[in-house]
Amino acid sequence: METLYNDYSFLEIRMLQPRNALKPVFPYKMRGFLMEAYYKSVPSQIRSLLRGKRRDFVFQQAMDQFLSDPAACAYPGNPVLIDLIYGWGNEAWSARDEYLAGCISHSLSSSGPILECGSGLTTLLLGIVAKSRGNSHWVLEHKPQWAKKVQKYLDRYELDTEICTMPLKDYGEFYWYDVPFHRMPGNFFLVVCDGPPSRTKGGRYGLAPIMREKLKMGCAILLDDADRHGELEIAKRWESELPARYHIQGTFKPYIEMVVG
Repeated sequence: METLYNDYSFLEIRMLQPRNALKPVFPYKMRGFLMEAYYKSVPSQIRSLLRGKRRDFVFQQAMDQFLSDPAACAYPGNPVLIDLIYGWGNEAWSARDEYLAGCISHSLSSSGPILECGSGLTTLLLGIVAKSRGNSHWVLEHKPQWAKKVQKYLDRYELDTEICTMPLKDYGEFYWYDVPFHRMPGNFFLVVCDGPPSRTKGGRYGLAPIMREKLKMGCAILLDDADRHGELEIAKRWESELPARYHIQGTFKPYIEMVVG
């Protein structure tokens, strides 16, 4: 199975087949043999096409399940979340199930507007919950092409999420989003922060100095990538500047949970 493991991530391997598709028919060793033969004999272009079709199918099925009951999916390891991550097809950058579960849980209990820094799979899931609860959902994104992809999915599911797309702005000490303050609400109850990219000057720090006045007392902030030194340093600065309290959540790919005030 060396070829299989070289070509695909663990998550992709796990979701390569429909659940229980081969298991009842072939013993484990035979399944391994068939999969290895497939990867050795089928051209990469065809495999890529089939994988794309497979992802689309898995994603649609998982979204239907999520739409029917978001609360049932709000825990780490939930198979619907695993399918959504696989189907979305951006594993290198996409949020993992622990962070997604945390975002969903907080959005289900949010009583007001939600702000998201960076867009992706979380945008769709938060958009679904926000619409069901009558809350507005605002997203800051600096990559136009990526924003178009996310908007296509928002339109598909008839979501009211507002994506604000504009280049990052130089604030001196850091770069951050050029925020359309005049259009936004002034009392965000939840912030999901997974952008800008860490390589950006200042990383994600800009949230506190730029958005401080629009964060409601008691606002929850979920900052992804707690396993990175940069994010921990940002959390410490936010803790004193907002002020806020923070702690680490998750084990496989931890994230930071903060409460303003």
